[in-house]
Amino acid sequence: MIRSLLKKHIDRVHSQAIIKEAKSLMEGLFTSLLCIISLFLLFLGSFAVDSIASNQGIKDGETIVSTGGMYELGFFSPSNSNDRYLGIWFKKISTGRVVWIANRDFPLLNRTGKLKVSSEGLLLLSCCGDTVIWSSNSSASVRYNNNPVAQLLDTGNFVVKDGSSNSSSSIQTNFIWQSFDYPDDTLLAGMKLGKDFVRGINRSLTSWKSPDDPSTGQYVSYVDTNGYPQLIVSQGLVIDLRFGPWNGIRFSGLPFETSNPIYSHDFVVNQKEVYYKFELKSSIFQIISLRWDGSIALLHWNNRSQNWVVYTSGLIDSCVRYGICGPYGSCNINRNPPCNCMEGFEPKSPEEWNIADWSNGCKLQSPLDCKGGDAFRKVTKMKFPDTRYSWYNRSMTLGECEIACRKNCTCTAYANLDIRKEGSGCLLWFGELMDLNVCEENQDLYIRMPASLLTGLTVSQPGFNRKIEILIIVMPTLVILMGLSVAVYAFSMKKKRSYIKGRGRRVHSTDRHNSDVEKEDLEMNFVSLSIITKATNNFSIDNKLGEGGFGPVYKGVLETGQEIAVKQLSRTSEQGYDEFYNEVVCVAKLQHRNLVKLVGYCMDGDERILIYEYMSNKSLDLLLFDETKSCMLDWPQRFCIINGIARGMLYLHQDSRLRIIHRDLKAANILLDHDMNPKISDFGLAREFEGNQITAKTKKVVGTYGYISPEYALHGRFSVKSDVFSFGVLVLEIVSGKKNREFSHEDLNDNLLGHAWRLYTEGKYLDLMSPSLHNSCIISEVKRSIHVGLLCVQNHAQDRPTMSSVVMMLGGEGSLPPPRQPAFFAEEGSRKHYTFSKVDEATITLLVPR
Repeated sequence: MIRSLLKKHIDRVHSQAIIKEAKSLMEGLFTSLLCIISLFLLFLGSFAVDSIASNQGIKDGETIVSTGGMYELGFFSPSNSNDRYLGIWFKKISTGRVVWIANRDFPLLNRTGKLKVSSEGLLLLSCCGDTVIWSSNSSASVRYNNNPVAQLLDTGNFVVKDGSSNSSSSIQTNFIWQSFDYPDDTLLAGMKLGKDFVRGINRSLTSWKSPDDPSTGQYVSYVDTNGYPQLIVSQGLVIDLRFGPWNGIRFSGLPFETSNPIYSHDFVVNQKEVYYKFELKSSIFQIISLRWDGSIALLHWNNRSQNWVVYTSGLIDSCVRYGICGPYGSCNINRNPPCNCMEGFEPKSPEEWNIADWSNGCKLQSPLDCKGGDAFRKVTKMKFPDTRYSWYNRSMTLGECEIACRKNCTCTAYANLDIRKEGSGCLLWFGELMDLNVCEENQDLYIRMPASLLTGLTVSQPGFNRKIEILIIVMPTLVILMGLSVAVYAFSMKKKRSYIKGRGRRVHSTDRHNSDVEKEDLEMNFVSLSIITKATNNFSIDNKLGEGGFGPVYKGVLETGQEIAVKQLSRTSEQGYDEFYNEVVCVAKLQHRNLVKLVGYCMDGDERILIYEYMSNKSLDLLLFDETKSCMLDWPQRFCIINGIARGMLYLHQDSRLRIIHRDLKAANILLDHDMNPKISDFGLAREFEGNQITAKTKKVVGTYGYISPEYALHGRFSVKSDVFSFGVLVLEIVSGKKNREFSHEDLNDNLLGHAWRLYTEGKYLDLMSPSLHNSCIISEVKRSIHVGLLCVQNHAQDRPTMSSVVMMLGGEGSLPPPRQPAFFAEEGSRKHYTFSKVDEATITLLVPR
């Protein structure tokens, strides 16, 4: 019995040992399996997907990661919010730091969001099925049909590219679309901040609304290209901070270091683009951020604390606030009070100055004397003043710069454009000097003052008296030589008076204006009447495209095969030689992708003919206001047309070598090429403005009813803001598909402007949109277009934005100021004040009594 019990005990012990061994073996196998799974997941992570193919997408909960694992794209929710956004954030460091958001103003309310790439190369963010919340907008997309691919690069740039291109695309530049062209509040290394004039893109930073709300905030940081470019932070349309122009080392009022082992930066200004960017020189990460409170900072990633720290900030003290001390007032935070008038200046209002209201600034203690009694005071370590009313030249010396300023009585200061080494280039200021404050940079500013005020002060008169002596000696000789030159020129011109420049073709003496042609180089090809007659099949009725205020327009084909549009001045037209000549001279000097190209002209007897490039889709009005043909214009095309017109008008007002006010901007004067790109045409009524001229008056008001601004129609006063008004009308017409001059609300008797305004105040934006756009519209773009259109048609010219602001607002996602009531809101009450001579689509002329 004992033996039996002992055997049972031994068996039990043995069984327990076996079980224990088996259990240990299982635990080992399980541990090994976990290791294998972890290694497998790590292996997959190293080959994470960084791209989305055509007609594929990612859903909420899925992400793509750049090849090096630096950035990740997907859906997220900010702190204290359940809203969902599509964005890009750092992955390898600072997990959760968002650098770009697609739908910042249109959050998803649930997790049904999906991002896909269309076959045309568009990014489409949708929810709840197929409702598109956001999409990329690219005119380039229609040119590609080779399986476009969206890829997240290790630079943080999310791009759409041709699927056949090399996958290593960080060096590629010809993307169909890229997020770097549409920054949010963060500037990454390699990203450009500024304008691309060729592509019509304005890259700016826009703040968040609050630290936890990524929707568009109040502040925008951008490069202002009025005058010499400078960096600005604005709150709405009001400048809040101005960091000045680039002085060759940095922006003159921005304390970001220049010689730094971590990063380098550059500023480029040429005819094609103006931009600032920085590049990293080490593996340390830095970003520039426009924060929700309007401050701009350079942030540095600290590996030890695992946090972003402020490396340096642009908001140092209250002196950086724009114009805090007014014109000619200098701000120094180390003074008490900080504002002070510069030497030779005194407060405009001593009473206001004594109560710390410095906004009106200072004035000279005695007036300037441009006839020779002025000199220049050298002021050191001063942030360069506001350059919006400035002129610059890169090749001039400082001495040449002073001479140029002396010659112009409106020039108030000058400086070297580039302060490196001995200094180079020339920067001139016109009008009052605004936003001056003390800085650490060793940059000199020369301010114009009466010589009587400069006793004992540092004066810039390098060799000036000697120059006067030399001029006194050589002036008589110069006068004699100039007299002889004029005589010789007059004799030679008398012999060729009746010939057109460049062809030697004789013009009939019956035209009293012919001699004026030789006063200016037309820079344009002369085309004989016989060539034009042959090209248009003897002005056949079958070739006639239409008729406007200038006269009939015919289609023609030159012997080279080039298609042309021939505009013939009608003998019954209210436009005449002046308008013909004006258009030839204007268009010959203007070159822009959104302006129609003038091929040549003809003058033969009484014939006055203009030859343009042929636009196969004719004028915008023929499509826009036709119920059947308007369906050809979907929303992406209309928004592209709006932006193209805006860029063309910006070029006329600001970026061309002339400063042109069109005065007859309307749908009939917008031509569409075969790709539906808009081209502004008809410059017969255009006027050139001088550099500092703000407004002008005329007794002869010209334009088209429905597009003319109130100050022009009623008082004959026109400016660039008159064109802005016309543009606003055009935008509302493009959105609605209705003519302003023909629209009348059946119940309220509103015109189109009044109707749009009423819908805006009632929060019913989209009721203005043409029904044909419901299936193609992007709601955010439609709302923004209507809002911008209403800002442009405000009653008072000073309330309307400039075209540079319009382009920025259309291309950005920042908050817009509320518009005021438009002009001609009470249509019947407005009409009784003036009468137009015509009510058809042709250009009208109105004589305003004085």
